[in-house]
Amino acid sequence: MKPGRFAYHAPRSSADVLELLADHGGEAKVLAGGQSLIPLLNFRMAAPEHLVDINRLPGLDQPVRTDTGWHIPALVRQRVVERSVELAADLPLLRAALTQVAHPQIRNRGTVCGSLAHADPAAELPAVMTALGAHLHIASRRGERMVPADDFFVFHLTTALEEDEMLMGVSIDDLAPGTATAFREFAARHGDFALAGVAGVVTRDDDGTVTACRLVAAGIGATPQRLTAAEQVVIGSRLEPRALASAERAVRQEVEPTGDVHAPAEYRRDLVAALARQVLSDISHGEQTREGRSHAA
Repeated sequence: MKPGRFAYHAPRSSADVLELLADHGGEAKVLAGGQSLIPLLNFRMAAPEHLVDINRLPGLDQPVRTDTGWHIPALVRQRVVERSVELAADLPLLRAALTQVAHPQIRNRGTVCGSLAHADPAAELPAVMTALGAHLHIASRRGERMVPADDFFVFHLTTALEEDEMLMGVSIDDLAPGTATAFREFAARHGDFALAGVAGVVTRDDDGTVTACRLVAAGIGATPQRLTAAEQVVIGSRLEPRALASAERAVRQEVEPTGDVHAPAEYRRDLVAALARQVLSDISHGEQTREGRSHAA
C-alpha cells in the first residue's frame, strides 16, 4: 500500500519544527529515522495531514558526553550508539539492548529517540531507558520540560508528548559506583520483536549487598513495567541462589501479562520471570551486560 496524501515539510531549525507543530498540532507527525512511522503510513494506520522531516536539523546526530552522563539528541541513529566505544564503556546496557533491536539495516537508520517516541511496549529501548532512570527532553513553542522515563510511556504507542511537542533528546546519568547491568530477551526468530525482555540495573556495596535495584520488563503490557516486587526481594541480599529464586517467584506473582497470537499470557508470565532471574544471575556473576539473545529452537 501507499500512504495517504500529506504536506511535506523539511525545516532547518528546531524553532521552525516547533512552529509547524504549534500550527498543525494533531494533524502532524515528526519524521526522523522512519523505521516505525513509514510502515504505519503505508498501511494507513497513521494518516497525518503534515509530515515534518527533522533530518536537516543541525547538531542533533551525535551523542554528547556531559558532566553527569550522556545526552542522546533526537537524530542519533541506533547504530551510532551501538558502535560508540565511549558510551558503551559508561552505559553497557544500551549497547547490549541495541544489538538485539531488529537488524543492522534498521539500526543504521532508526533513531534512539524515534523508538522512544513510538513507544512500542515490546521494544527494547523504552524498557532500558526506564531501567536507567533516563530523562526525556521535550520542547514546544510554549517552552521546554523534562519527563522521567517512568512517566513518559502512557499506553500502547502513546507517550506524554503533547500534540505540539517534540522529543529533543534523552539524558542518562552515569551509573553509580558498584553498579552492574544486564539485559535478556526471548524471540522466536532473530529480528522479531521479543515475546518478553528484562533490563536490570543493580548497585551493590563493597561486601556485595544489593543497595538499589531496577528491573524493567518489556513485552508484557501496555508500557514498560517495573518489577517492583522482585526489586524489593533482592535489595539487602547478595544475589545468592535463594534470593534469585525468590525474585523469580515474585515476578510470577506480580505480573499480569497480556496474551496475543504469539504467546498466551501464562507463557509470558513464566518467561518474564525466568528472564528476570537470568538477568540477576548475569549480574551476580559480574557480567556488566548480556549481549546474546535467546531464541526458540
